[in-house]
Amino acid sequence: MKLILLGAPGAGKGTVAKMLTNLDGSVQISTGDILRGAVRAGTELGKEADGYMTRGDLVPDSLIMGIMEERLKEEDCQSGFLLDGFPRTIPQAEALKVLLEKNNIKLDMVVDIDVPRDVIFDRLCTRRTCENPECTAIYNTKSNPTKVEGICDKCGAPAVQRADETEEAIGHRLDTYTEKTAPVAGFYEKEGLLNTITGTSSDVVVDGIKKELGI
Repeated sequence: MKLILLGAPGAGKGTVAKMLTNLDGSVQISTGDILRGAVRAGTELGKEADGYMTRGDLVPDSLIMGIMEERLKEEDCQSGFLLDGFPRTIPQAEALKVLLEKNNIKLDMVVDIDVPRDVIFDRLCTRRTCENPECTAIYNTKSNPTKVEGICDKCGAPAVQRADETEEAIGHRLDTYTEKTAPVAGFYEKEGLLNTITGTSSDVVVDGIKKELGI
């Protein structure tokens, strides 16, 4: 399958993507994970992106599109991919359309995961993420805590609150999403690709996607 997953930060895009990869081997592509890896590695891209990410701002298109083009050319994308939270702006959506057409790639569907703002805010404030780039398991101090506080159950690395998941940064990220990213759904609606699925449960969202795809 070749899908784009839209939705506000904390809507569950990453969790849904991980569940979908188990269906047919499609690979999850999260620009956030790629950028955070670059920050940890101290690359030039990482240094440039770090300031934007810490503030909760969007990373410039010039950085994102270069990453995406190279990523889609990798071998593991040939059997399918799930774009997790990308594109985030209308210009990115337009640039991605050109990129996909150039490489003869056709999307199956664009899914907009609709979750109330208060639910998202609570999720992000209590979310903890494994620092290990090979793991990146996600926990929640309320609904899915680690067995040992601050330690990933899967790999033993620290599970921490990300810098962009403080209350101030979360509020800014949600405002930025409403202003710049939410209109992307309208772009794909005009393209005839959009399906909006409302639900706070990842299982409900995945079932809705499977129904739309007939799998």
